[in-house]
Amino acid sequence: MTGITDPCHPETVRVAAAHQAEAEKIAAELAAIAATGMVLPGSVTQRRTRCGRRNCACHADPPRLHGPYWQWTRKIAAKTICRWLSAGQHRDYTPWIDNDRRLHELLTRLEALGAAAFDADPRWERQASQPASRTGTEASA
Repeated sequence: MTGITDPCHPETVRVAAAHQAEAEKIAAELAAIAATGMVLPGSVTQRRTRCGRRNCACHADPPRLHGPYWQWTRKIAAKTICRWLSAGQHRDYTPWIDNDRRLHELLTRLEALGAAAFDADPRWERQASQPASRTGTEASA
């Protein structure tokens, strides 16, 4: 099996220096997120509410609503899950949620770099210029 290269290994495809530098920058940011150890999917929303007491200031004009209260929300298997957070929990978990958001942004950028390198592969031009010499049955064999 000598001479066979691993198609998933990065050295088998030439990547533009600018793309490689960007990928290394993204990898460093991903490593920094991983070093914190925590990522929490979902979002936190600040809520203010009215209570059930009729003579409370929350029913006045203009109302003075109760709160702020912090609500964490995420989807699990197409079902929305919500939890109320204390002020301390909000403070502690907000960086984890920010890490999740940043992680998704970095992965999107990394995927775009991979797609650009894939599209820039000069072998696509060679394949397009070669005539199709095989039939469908020979090519699948």
